[in-house]
Amino acid sequence: MDAFPRTEIGGRSVSRLIIGTNWFLGFSHCTPAKDAYIHQHVRDRKTIADILEVFFREGVDTVVGLIQFEPLHDAIRDAEDRTGVGCTIISTPAFPISPATPAQGFELAEVEPILAREAELGTHICMPHQSTTDPLIDRCTREMRRGDELCRMIRDHGMIPGLSTHMPEAIVYADETGLDVATYIALYNAMGFLMQLEVDWVARIIHEAQKPVLTIKPMAAGQIRPFQALTFVWNTIRDQDMVSVGTMSPREAAEAVELSRSILANRRAGLELQETRSKASVKRT
Repeated sequence: MDAFPRTEIGGRSVSRLIIGTNWFLGFSHCTPAKDAYIHQHVRDRKTIADILEVFFREGVDTVVGLIQFEPLHDAIRDAEDRTGVGCTIISTPAFPISPATPAQGFELAEVEPILAREAELGTHICMPHQSTTDPLIDRCTREMRRGDELCRMIRDHGMIPGLSTHMPEAIVYADETGLDVATYIALYNAMGFLMQLEVDWVARIIHEAQKPVLTIKPMAAGQIRPFQALTFVWNTIRDQDMVSVGTMSPREAAEAVELSRSILANRRAGLELQETRSKASVKRT
């Protein structure tokens, strides 16, 4: 099998297809019932490791998400042991903020243990979650307040800083102010799910970004079928950008990889199509 296409973040090689983790941990963005299903059937160390193993063997060796959340970090180690593949970890921890944070800065006593734990778990790229990033985006001054402070602390712990955001302004302002980040996370899907601007506007922001962009929610949390979703995203981002996908089974992981390979190579995917009775009349005999 050929290596999966790769790009770089801050000098570190990563696969352009990134393993998303919401479907591992119970964040369906759909219903409490679906969240409960994930908790009961997917959020298990062995189940997650089985899925990761499929990705790793296909050259998709980069994971993004809340790495401190058990059982994810243990499952990553298990999949590494099974395959001999070293995983690049992109973590999105949240850091406590308060009304005083913009003026007074972060509480070091609160931030330090989080960063120390990230380093202990082997995080390579640390991207503060949007729950930290976005409240500090200032549209008046066109900056992320205290962003330099947080990025410096990430560097001090031996990790590459990035910026996870749901606000398109964050990418623009970080570029304008020269914020010390190596990559951005951006919501991007064909239906505009969770996106704060129209899809074509976000596409322009991605194309003009000074750093590689990791796009998330390509399937709009399951509301767009994989073929349509991945065809759109892979064909409207740059060669240095990335796509994160979440799956709930090893077979789904294999399908996501093959579908992505076929789109990038401009060929038909070597996948079986799902069967229903209504397809009988169009099948060739």
